[in-house]
Amino acid sequence: MTTIDHDVRRRHRVLTVVACGVLLGVVDLLLQRGLPYPWANLANSSAVWALGAFGIGWWLRGGWWRSALAGIVLLVVAVEAYYLAAVVVLNDDARTLWSSTAVMWSFFGVLAGALFGAAGGLSHDRRPWRRAIAVAMPGAVLLAESAVLVDRSGNPGGGPRYRADSLQTAAIEATLGVVLILFIAPTHRVRLQALAAAAALAAVGFAGFSIAGFGS
Repeated sequence: MTTIDHDVRRRHRVLTVVACGVLLGVVDLLLQRGLPYPWANLANSSAVWALGAFGIGWWLRGGWWRSALAGIVLLVVAVEAYYLAAVVVLNDDARTLWSSTAVMWSFFGVLAGALFGAAGGLSHDRRPWRRAIAVAMPGAVLLAESAVLVDRSGNPGGGPRYRADSLQTAAIEATLGVVLILFIAPTHRVRLQALAAAAALAAVGFAGFSIAGFGS
């Protein structure tokens, strides 16, 4: 492959990552408004956004650090695309694009993008223990958020409808988490290893969500 071909491929990959970020942010807003509950909760899910970073890292196959960088770009672009879509579709104030809320979500995008983007890249690693942990990551974050939703459903101020929506979304996410591991893992052995790793990582993820304030 010539240097020119390599540069063209690299530009195409960068443009693909940016385009996917724009698509994630815009589609997320539209689905939140268009889907019925509990499915609309998935569009508003931090775990589902983390899956986007994992997916771009898995697709890139560029080593863990390139995959991490791609995950960061994807989620930071998605945050700004979300708020820009809100300005266009909902007539929100344009200042939301650089508001403290947008900055906060961009910060979380950097953290989640690096972690899950790298995991996506490492899901192709030849070392069994790294591959098993990486494959476990998307399922683990869904299981962790599912546990957060179950815990949050006990909020006395939420009401019966809120409790039902939270529990239904939790069930969907837990099921999706297990299915993703079974789908991504290349062999039965890796599936078993990843499921075991996901249980432990989900506990860590639940603590992380709680510390970040998502559990309240």
